[in-house]
Amino acid sequence: MSFQAYLDAVETKTGHTPRELIKLAEERGFDASTKATPILEWLKEDYGLGRGHGMAMVHVITKGPRISTKHVGTSGPHRDESDTLWLDGKATNPATTG
Repeated sequence: MSFQAYLDAVETKTGHTPRELIKLAEERGFDASTKATPILEWLKEDYGLGRGHGMAMVHVITKGPRISTKHVGTSGPHRDESDTLWLDGKATNPATTG
């Protein structure tokens, strides 16, 4: 599953785009200095997210939308189209709505 697919699944599970969840995380005081555990606990308690989907959100909350280029443009199961994740909702992603 690609990193972007994890974020799209988070949106489906929570009803919030990744950007909305980032804003909610910031309102709770989470930022780049926050360790993964408190963010994972919040996402599990409030939204029922498991570790994999939670860790995808931890990344964008603490590091932003840029990801490693390791899987960009590859043909494997973890491939992503870009090194920048789309945070504004799967319905508006130009890579999939084109």
